[in-house]
Amino acid sequence: MSATADHAESLAARLGFQSEQVVQEIGYDDDVDQEFRDAVEKLVSELADEDYDEGADAVLLWFRDEDGDLTDALVDATELVEDGALILLLTPKTGRDGYVEASDISEAAETAGLSLAKGLAIGKEWTSTKLVTPKTAAKSKR
Repeated sequence: MSATADHAESLAARLGFQSEQVVQEIGYDDDVDQEFRDAVEKLVSELADEDYDEGADAVLLWFRDEDGDLTDALVDATELVEDGALILLLTPKTGRDGYVEASDISEAAETAGLSLAKGLAIGKEWTSTKLVTPKTAAKSKR
């Protein structure tokens, strides 16, 4: 395995992906960072596509400015996972086609009810933002 592939796999783990997780991928296209995507897929038990409806452990969301409304995309992503789950938002870096302003990400995350955490650069073209769904008290009442 190459050093960059090792780095991508390490990065996937540092961002919160774990073995045995089912991760639903949304927004896949030819422009994604394939090395990072492959590393996530290798680390988790399954990388499911947008049509998966079983309930995922985490979401890998590739989003570009021209993809529509980010708030809607984040709300939709929260409906795919359990409370407290990781949603990793990947957007093009500053100056790249499809770049999304940090203030837009922050506003969309807040509106969608997500906690925003610092992300990391993903390759040369993409950056990540870790978002976490809130843990609700309702689950403890079972």
